[in-house]
Amino acid sequence: MGHVLHTLPGGEPVRGVTSLDNLLYVLRDGKTSEQIEVYDMDSYCLQRCLTVPRLIAINDMTACAYNGCAYISDWLNKRIHRVRLPHADVTNWPVNDKPARLSVTDTHSVLVTCDEVRKIKEFSTNGKLLREIQLPQYVRSPRHTVQLSNGQFIVCHGGPNDLVHRVCLIGSDGHLVKSFGGPRGSGSQQMDAPAHLGVDRNGFVFVVDFNNYRVLLLSPELTYVRDVVSCDQLKWGAERLILDVNRRRLYVAVSENIYTDWRVIVVSVYRNI
Repeated sequence: MGHVLHTLPGGEPVRGVTSLDNLLYVLRDGKTSEQIEVYDMDSYCLQRCLTVPRLIAINDMTACAYNGCAYISDWLNKRIHRVRLPHADVTNWPVNDKPARLSVTDTHSVLVTCDEVRKIKEFSTNGKLLREIQLPQYVRSPRHTVQLSNGQFIVCHGGPNDLVHRVCLIGSDGHLVKSFGGPRGSGSQQMDAPAHLGVDRNGFVFVVDFNNYRVLLLSPELTYVRDVVSCDQLKWGAERLILDVNRRRLYVAVSENIYTDWRVIVVSVYRNI
Protein backbone atom coordinates (compact mmCIF):
# COMPACT_ATOMS: atom_id res chain seq x y z
CA MET A 1 0.00 0.00 0.00
CA GLY A 2 1.23 3.48 -0.84
CA HIS A 3 1.70 6.19 1.77
CA VAL A 4 0.32 9.73 1.31
CA LEU A 5 3.20 12.20 1.62
CA HIS A 6 1.59 15.51 0.75
CA THR A 7 -1.53 17.14 -0.65
CA LEU A 8 -1.31 20.24 -2.85
CA PRO A 9 -3.78 23.10 -2.26
CA GLY A 10 -7.32 22.76 -3.62
CA GLY A 11 -8.71 24.80 -6.48
CA GLU A 12 -10.30 24.62 -9.90
CA PRO A 13 -10.72 21.25 -11.66
CA VAL A 14 -7.43 19.52 -12.46
CA ARG A 15 -7.37 18.33 -16.07
CA GLY A 16 -3.74 17.24 -16.22
CA VAL A 17 -0.69 16.49 -14.10
CA THR A 18 2.81 15.96 -15.46
CA SER A 19 6.45 16.52 -14.54
CA LEU A 20 9.65 17.71 -16.16
CA ASP A 21 13.07 18.73 -14.80
CA ASN A 22 12.20 18.42 -11.10
CA LEU A 23 9.02 20.46 -11.57
CA LEU A 24 5.41 19.31 -11.26
CA TYR A 25 2.90 20.89 -13.65
CA VAL A 26 -0.79 21.00 -12.69
CA LEU A 27 -3.31 22.05 -15.36
CA ARG A 28 -6.48 23.67 -14.04
CA ASP A 29 -9.73 24.23 -15.94
CA GLY A 30 -12.07 27.22 -15.80
CA LYS A 31 -9.31 29.85 -16.02
CA THR A 32 -8.50 32.24 -18.88
CA SER A 33 -4.92 32.75 -17.68
CA GLU A 34 -2.33 31.11 -15.43
CA GLN A 35 -3.88 27.70 -16.12
CA ILE A 36 -0.70 25.76 -15.30
CA GLU A 37 0.64 25.77 -11.75
CA VAL A 38 4.34 24.88 -11.44
CA TYR A 39 5.54 23.26 -8.19
CA ASP A 40 8.98 22.22 -6.97
CA MET A 41 8.90 18.43 -6.60
CA ASP A 42 11.02 18.43 -3.46
CA SER A 43 9.40 21.19 -1.41
CA TYR A 44 5.94 21.13 -3.11
CA CYS A 45 6.11 24.95 -3.11
CA LEU A 46 4.37 26.85 -5.92
CA GLN A 47 7.05 28.42 -8.13
CA ARG A 48 5.01 30.25 -10.75
CA CYS A 49 2.01 29.97 -13.08
CA LEU A 50 2.00 29.69 -16.87
CA THR A 51 -0.63 30.92 -19.30
CA VAL A 52 -1.63 29.05 -22.46
CA PRO A 53 -3.85 31.21 -24.71
CA ARG A 54 -6.98 30.02 -26.51
CA LEU A 55 -7.67 26.95 -24.41
CA ILE A 56 -11.39 26.13 -24.45
CA ALA A 57 -12.17 22.62 -23.19
CA ILE A 58 -8.99 21.01 -21.89
CA ASN A 59 -8.86 17.28 -21.31
CA ASP A 60 -5.33 16.21 -20.41
CA MET A 61 -1.66 17.14 -20.28
CA THR A 62 1.56 15.17 -20.64
CA ALA A 63 5.23 16.11 -20.99
CA CYS A 64 8.21 14.99 -23.06
CA ALA A 65 11.68 15.43 -21.57
CA TYR A 66 13.36 14.74 -24.93
CA ASN A 67 11.57 17.63 -26.65
CA GLY A 68 11.36 19.81 -23.54
CA CYS A 69 7.66 20.48 -23.84
CA ALA A 70 4.18 19.70 -22.57
CA TYR A 71 1.17 18.73 -24.68
CA ILE A 72 -2.42 19.73 -23.84
CA SER A 73 -5.52 18.26 -25.47
CA ASP A 74 -8.33 20.69 -26.29
CA TRP A 75 -11.50 18.67 -26.71
CA LEU A 76 -13.74 21.37 -28.18
CA ASN A 77 -11.12 22.86 -30.51
CA LYS A 78 -10.05 19.36 -31.62
CA ARG A 79 -6.42 20.47 -31.23
CA ILE A 80 -3.23 19.67 -29.35
CA HIS A 81 -1.31 22.59 -27.84
CA ARG A 82 2.46 22.16 -27.64
CA VAL A 83 3.93 24.21 -24.78
CA ARG A 84 7.68 24.72 -24.83
CA LEU A 85 8.96 24.67 -21.25
CA PRO A 86 9.88 26.45 -19.10
CA HIS A 87 8.82 29.66 -20.91
CA ALA A 88 5.45 28.51 -22.34
CA ASP A 89 6.04 29.25 -26.03
CA VAL A 90 2.91 27.72 -27.59
CA THR A 91 2.07 26.18 -30.95
CA ASN A 92 -0.84 23.87 -31.82
CA TRP A 93 -2.07 21.45 -34.44
CA PRO A 94 -5.42 19.88 -35.45
CA VAL A 95 -6.45 16.36 -34.46
CA ASN A 96 -9.65 16.39 -36.57
CA ASP A 97 -11.37 14.36 -33.85
CA LYS A 98 -12.09 15.24 -30.24
CA PRO A 99 -8.96 14.32 -28.23
CA ALA A 100 -9.24 12.72 -24.80
CA ARG A 101 -6.13 11.70 -22.81
CA LEU A 102 -2.50 11.87 -23.93
CA SER A 103 0.78 10.02 -23.48
CA VAL A 104 4.29 10.11 -24.94
CA THR A 105 5.96 7.04 -26.47
CA ASP A 106 9.53 5.81 -26.09
CA THR A 107 10.25 7.34 -29.51
CA HIS A 108 8.96 10.75 -28.28
CA SER A 109 5.78 10.82 -30.35
CA VAL A 110 2.38 11.79 -28.91
CA LEU A 111 -0.46 9.28 -28.50
CA VAL A 112 -3.92 10.85 -28.58
CA THR A 113 -6.92 8.75 -27.52
CA CYS A 114 -10.04 9.80 -29.42
CA ASP A 115 -12.93 8.32 -27.47
CA GLU A 116 -15.89 9.16 -29.72
CA VAL A 117 -14.40 7.45 -32.79
CA ARG A 118 -12.48 4.76 -30.77
CA LYS A 119 -9.12 5.60 -32.31
CA ILE A 120 -5.53 6.03 -31.20
CA LYS A 121 -3.74 8.71 -33.20
CA GLU A 122 0.04 9.08 -33.13
CA PHE A 123 1.63 12.44 -33.94
CA SER A 124 5.17 13.74 -34.17
CA THR A 125 6.12 16.55 -31.82
CA ASN A 126 5.42 19.00 -34.67
CA GLY A 127 1.93 17.66 -35.29
CA LYS A 128 2.48 15.34 -38.24
CA LEU A 129 0.06 12.41 -38.17
CA LEU A 130 2.19 9.28 -38.13
CA ARG A 131 -0.58 6.68 -37.95
CA GLU A 132 -3.99 5.95 -36.53
CA ILE A 133 -5.28 2.72 -35.06
CA GLN A 134 -8.94 1.78 -35.00
CA LEU A 135 -9.92 0.06 -31.76
CA PRO A 136 -12.36 -2.88 -31.73
CA GLN A 137 -16.09 -2.13 -31.54
CA TYR A 138 -16.35 -3.53 -28.01
CA VAL A 139 -13.67 -1.13 -26.68
CA ARG A 140 -16.24 1.55 -25.94
CA SER A 141 -15.38 5.02 -24.62
CA PRO A 142 -11.58 4.58 -24.53
CA ARG A 143 -10.12 7.05 -22.05
CA HIS A 144 -6.33 6.72 -22.02
CA THR A 145 -3.64 4.83 -23.93
CA VAL A 146 -0.02 4.02 -23.06
CA GLN A 147 2.32 2.29 -25.50
CA LEU A 148 4.57 -0.49 -24.18
CA SER A 149 8.18 -1.02 -25.25
CA ASN A 150 7.10 -3.96 -27.45
CA GLY A 151 4.76 -1.74 -29.48
CA GLN A 152 1.52 -2.96 -27.91
CA PHE A 153 -0.88 -0.65 -26.12
CA ILE A 154 -2.57 -0.56 -22.73
CA VAL A 155 -6.01 1.09 -23.03
CA CYS A 156 -8.60 1.75 -20.33
CA HIS A 157 -12.21 2.13 -21.38
CA GLY A 158 -15.72 2.50 -20.01
CA GLY A 159 -17.95 5.56 -19.79
CA PRO A 160 -21.03 6.37 -17.70
CA ASN A 161 -23.36 4.67 -20.18
CA ASP A 162 -21.22 1.57 -20.70
CA LEU A 163 -21.80 -1.69 -18.85
CA VAL A 164 -18.27 -3.03 -19.34
CA HIS A 165 -15.24 -1.24 -17.86
CA ARG A 166 -11.84 -2.75 -18.62
CA VAL A 167 -8.11 -2.32 -19.07
CA CYS A 168 -7.08 -3.93 -22.34
CA LEU A 169 -3.84 -5.01 -23.96
CA ILE A 170 -4.16 -4.08 -27.63
CA GLY A 171 -1.80 -5.30 -30.34
CA SER A 172 -0.07 -2.89 -32.70
CA ASP A 173 -2.66 -3.96 -35.30
CA GLY A 174 -5.53 -2.81 -33.06
CA HIS A 175 -6.73 -6.27 -32.01
CA LEU A 176 -7.46 -7.29 -28.43
CA VAL A 177 -4.79 -9.51 -26.81
CA LYS A 178 -6.10 -9.74 -23.23
CA SER A 179 -8.05 -7.69 -20.72
CA PHE A 180 -8.82 -7.09 -17.05
CA GLY A 181 -12.26 -6.16 -15.72
CA GLY A 182 -15.76 -6.67 -17.08
CA PRO A 183 -19.15 -5.51 -15.78
CA ARG A 184 -18.70 -2.31 -13.80
CA GLY A 185 -18.46 -2.76 -10.04
CA SER A 186 -16.32 -2.32 -6.95
CA GLY A 187 -14.83 -5.79 -6.47
CA SER A 188 -11.15 -6.65 -6.85
CA GLN A 189 -11.80 -7.88 -10.40
CA GLN A 190 -13.99 -4.92 -11.35
CA MET A 191 -13.71 -1.19 -12.02
CA ASP A 192 -16.08 1.73 -12.32
CA ALA A 193 -14.82 4.32 -14.81
CA PRO A 194 -11.10 3.56 -15.22
CA ALA A 195 -9.82 6.99 -16.19
CA HIS A 196 -6.02 7.15 -16.41
CA LEU A 197 -2.98 4.86 -16.57
CA GLY A 198 0.66 4.64 -15.61
CA VAL A 199 3.06 1.81 -16.53
CA ASP A 200 6.36 1.17 -14.74
CA ARG A 201 9.61 -0.19 -16.17
CA ASN A 202 8.60 -3.78 -15.41
CA GLY A 203 5.21 -3.52 -17.11
CA PHE A 204 3.08 -3.19 -13.98
CA VAL A 205 0.01 -1.02 -14.62
CA PHE A 206 -1.42 1.62 -12.28
CA VAL A 207 -5.08 2.40 -12.96
CA VAL A 208 -7.16 5.30 -11.65
CA ASP A 209 -10.55 3.77 -10.76
CA PHE A 210 -12.62 6.96 -10.62
CA ASN A 211 -15.93 5.98 -9.06
CA ASN A 212 -14.29 3.54 -6.61
CA TYR A 213 -11.92 6.23 -5.27
CA ARG A 214 -8.78 4.13 -5.65
CA VAL A 215 -5.73 3.28 -7.74
CA LEU A 216 -5.32 -0.37 -8.74
CA LEU A 217 -2.06 -2.17 -9.44
CA LEU A 218 -2.16 -4.79 -12.20
CA SER A 219 0.58 -7.22 -13.18
CA PRO A 220 2.09 -7.18 -16.70
CA GLU A 221 -0.32 -10.06 -17.42
CA LEU A 222 -3.23 -7.77 -16.39
CA THR A 223 -4.08 -9.63 -13.21
CA TYR A 224 -5.08 -7.84 -10.03
CA VAL A 225 -2.23 -7.32 -7.53
CA ARG A 226 -3.72 -4.93 -4.97
CA ASP A 227 -5.17 -1.49 -4.36
CA VAL A 228 -1.99 0.58 -4.30
CA VAL A 229 -4.00 3.65 -3.14
CA SER A 230 -7.25 2.87 -1.31
CA CYS A 231 -10.56 4.70 -1.06
CA ASP A 232 -9.71 5.46 2.58
CA GLN A 233 -6.61 7.33 1.44
CA LEU A 234 -8.17 9.22 -1.47
CA LYS A 235 -11.68 9.78 -0.05
CA TRP A 236 -12.67 11.46 -3.33
CA GLY A 237 -12.94 10.48 -6.98
CA ALA A 238 -9.57 10.18 -8.74
CA GLU A 239 -9.24 11.54 -12.29
CA ARG A 240 -5.59 11.68 -13.38
CA LEU A 241 -2.23 10.29 -12.31
CA ILE A 242 1.40 10.33 -13.23
CA LEU A 243 3.95 7.77 -12.11
CA ASP A 244 7.47 8.95 -11.23
CA VAL A 245 9.53 5.77 -11.29
CA ASN A 246 12.74 7.48 -10.15
CA ARG A 247 11.15 8.99 -7.02
CA ARG A 248 8.81 6.01 -6.58
CA ARG A 249 5.82 8.32 -6.30
CA LEU A 250 2.36 8.71 -7.72
CA TYR A 251 0.73 12.10 -8.21
CA VAL A 252 -3.04 11.61 -8.21
CA ALA A 253 -5.61 14.31 -9.03
CA VAL A 254 -8.80 13.94 -6.97
CA SER A 255 -12.02 15.92 -6.67
CA GLU A 256 -14.28 16.41 -3.66
CA ASN A 257 -16.66 18.43 -5.84
CA ILE A 258 -16.83 18.31 -9.64
CA TYR A 259 -16.54 22.10 -9.85
CA THR A 260 -14.25 23.10 -6.95
CA ASP A 261 -11.74 21.76 -4.44
CA TRP A 262 -9.63 19.60 -6.75
CA ARG A 263 -6.32 18.51 -5.25
CA VAL A 264 -3.20 16.58 -6.20
CA ILE A 265 -2.17 13.91 -3.69
CA VAL A 266 1.47 12.76 -3.57
CA VAL A 267 1.79 9.05 -2.75
CA SER A 268 4.98 7.13 -2.01
CA VAL A 269 4.98 3.73 -3.72
CA TYR A 270 6.90 1.19 -1.68
CA ARG A 271 6.98 -1.55 -4.27
CA ASN A 272 10.28 -1.71 -6.13
CA ILE A 273 9.47 0.07 -9.39
